[in-house]
Amino acid sequence: MLEKMIALLKANDMGVLATCRNQKPHCSLMAYVTEEDGLTVYMATRQDTTKFRNMLENPRVSLLVDSRLQNAHDRSLIQSLTVEGLFMPLEDKMKEENVRRLLRHRHPQISGLLDHPQSAVIAVKVLSFLLLDGPEKATHVEVASNP
Repeated sequence: MLEKMIALLKANDMGVLATCRNQKPHCSLMAYVTEEDGLTVYMATRQDTTKFRNMLENPRVSLLVDSRLQNAHDRSLIQSLTVEGLFMPLEDKMKEENVRRLLRHRHPQISGLLDHPQSAVIAVKVLSFLLLDGPEKATHVEVASNP
């Protein structure tokens, strides 16, 4: 089942990132790429955004990805994947530059964001997946221990 979850995450490249600070949730539509194993998700944002400030204070995040575009013809086939994760700043400059290249290649529409002086690449370590296969069948898999 974990392979199916990772395949859904990797088959997509846009999702909704949920952050929270001071009991106030915040959602953002985000472009992303993943590590080859699918257990780390990378995104770009500006450091002066609400989501970035939220993650600095509360690193626990959630990312929602779904198959609605692939299954628009039959909504009963739509799958949604909730990724519970932990924000981790990228401290390795070579890794950051490599991720920026991957993001620029997969998402040329965010080149301006990637070039902005306030731009930051963020990493989200996957803690668990919750797959909804249709409206009622749910499967939860933990992949890392919760801190």
